[in-house]
Amino acid sequence: MADHSPTGPVELGAQMDYAEHDRTYHGFLALAKYGSLFCAGILIAMAFGFFAGGFFSAAILFILIMAIGAFILR
Repeated sequence: MADHSPTGPVELGAQMDYAEHDRTYHGFLALAKYGSLFCAGILIAMAFGFFAGGFFSAAILFILIMAIGAFILR
């Protein structure tokens, strides 16, 4: 008997898992948003720590930037 289930490239009719694509896309967007927030926050805190001369004040600024940014990005 012949097996008529679709195999091969997607262009020829293979089944797609759209729910998995959607979860992957939303995961990538979240990683990009919060990764960018982290990079910007750490750079701002490092500059503040360099010019203001304090590690603890830069750490507090970093925590504030992350909290406010996470609130805005959600």
